[in-house]
Amino acid sequence: MIQPSPSPTPAATPEAPPTLWTPFTYSLFRAIWIASVVSNIGTWMQNVAGVWLVTTLTSSALLVALMQTATSLPAFLLSMPAGAIADLIDRRRLLLFTQGFMAVVALLLGILTLLGEISAFGVLAFTFLLGLGAAINAPVWQTVTIELVPRRVLGFAITLNGVSNNIARAIGPAVGGAIIAYYSPGWVFLVNAVSFLGTFGVIYAWKREAEVTSGPAENFMGALRAGMRYVQYSPAIYAVLVRTFAFAFGASAMWGLLSVVTARRLHLSSGTYGVLLSWLGAGAITGAFLMGRAGNRLTYNQRVLIGSAVFVGTNVALALVPSVYWLYPVMFVSGIAWLMTMTSFSTTVQLHVPKWVQARVVSMYMLVFQAGLSLGSIVWGELADRTTLETALLATAAWMLLSLLLALPFPMRSAEGLNLEPAEHWPTPRMGSNVDPDDGPVVVMIEYEVALADQPAFRVAAEQLTRLRLRDGSLRAGVFTDIAQPTRITEFFYVATWGEHERQHHRFTVEDKAIEARVRQFHAGPEPPRVTHFLAFPHSTNVEVPTSYETMEGPQ
Repeated sequence: MIQPSPSPTPAATPEAPPTLWTPFTYSLFRAIWIASVVSNIGTWMQNVAGVWLVTTLTSSALLVALMQTATSLPAFLLSMPAGAIADLIDRRRLLLFTQGFMAVVALLLGILTLLGEISAFGVLAFTFLLGLGAAINAPVWQTVTIELVPRRVLGFAITLNGVSNNIARAIGPAVGGAIIAYYSPGWVFLVNAVSFLGTFGVIYAWKREAEVTSGPAENFMGALRAGMRYVQYSPAIYAVLVRTFAFAFGASAMWGLLSVVTARRLHLSSGTYGVLLSWLGAGAITGAFLMGRAGNRLTYNQRVLIGSAVFVGTNVALALVPSVYWLYPVMFVSGIAWLMTMTSFSTTVQLHVPKWVQARVVSMYMLVFQAGLSLGSIVWGELADRTTLETALLATAAWMLLSLLLALPFPMRSAEGLNLEPAEHWPTPRMGSNVDPDDGPVVVMIEYEVALADQPAFRVAAEQLTRLRLRDGSLRAGVFTDIAQPTRITEFFYVATWGEHERQHHRFTVEDKAIEARVRQFHAGPEPPRVTHFLAFPHSTNVEVPTSYETMEGPQ
């Protein structure tokens, strides 16, 4: 009997490409995004009220510009510790603490302002405290996004986070300016305090799954060093940080001196200042839609170049345009450029970093960004006081123009196709006795047999692997040739403790495994490369312990 042919297996339906709206299909992202819009509106109302209050309380352009510094300096001081903490403790609890802290600070500032007990320096002090809360909050807030959506839609989710801030920038300054005009900045501060409650509630209701960590737990200082080392030996991240600082340093003039341009060059009110910021926010929102439609037509490197070029024109316009009506479209285009540039920086960083170090690297990115804003605000504000406002803004435009040249030595690399999941392919070495995670130092040696003709190519591949060893925890690493047997090459890396070496096993990603495979393809021996682990002799630890010890049986 003829058997019927089996029905052909239907081909898998290709996954629809993500769009700007795809992240909203994830309910938790949607809830947190809506709460963040409300909170960001309060924050932008606060910013306008604070800057305008200081503008009316002092005649110093430097003090006004220092409002930007008071906001940014805490991030410069705390971003790295905050990133290490966010990678070590429960992120949900940390977010609850920071949201509550900022609500209390805003409430106290509002009460003191309504009572007439506040000075320009007092506003700066409270702004600094809010900045402390924001500095601790920011790294964990940014890294939470990757827990809410898949990697393939992360770029759009980050763009929507930028949209959230810019919707707030479009609404908050206008509402804040109206409240200032009819009532008092104190009421704006109180509204900001209330705006934190929505975010607090959503985070409180989030049932976040506990993370399962691999390998020995890190301590705070070790985590901090690991984050800095990761950036040092990651060219893609390093390039983003250099470009970020250059952009933030130049863009700080717009944020720090826009209120001075409005009040003293154009002789206009706080309402006009708020409207200018609203045009900026509207441009950023429009930029999100343009980026959603443009898709991948522009690389992140090209987006940053365009954004920096636009800010050259922004600063020239702020210095020379005689009418505020001409500044409205300038602010609109600047908003597009701001969102396009900042989301390019943020997305590039997050797509190039594995989860184990994500908050720390994001915190260093934010530190560099805030350092650029803080230092730039001081420099351009001081230059405006010593010369003229127009001179300071034109000097900023020149800086932004020169920063375009950084694209040559520091191009931003594509993260397309990177797989940063843990490879988990290294076998645990056999040990002759119990080894404590604090024992060390540890030396690992890997022996290869490489033909003389292959050694130039092997050396190039090995250099990349050496960088990975240093990035993931090694204090020293290198490759040596046996002078008696030139085809015998030994790779070594030196690690402070056994626990840190175990963490190296779990930090090695699938992407790194491909680099290791390129090195091993040159091995010509009959057996796989021989791996040997050495522990410091006599068997001692890097922490204070009783004097007795056990001796290792020998290298395994």
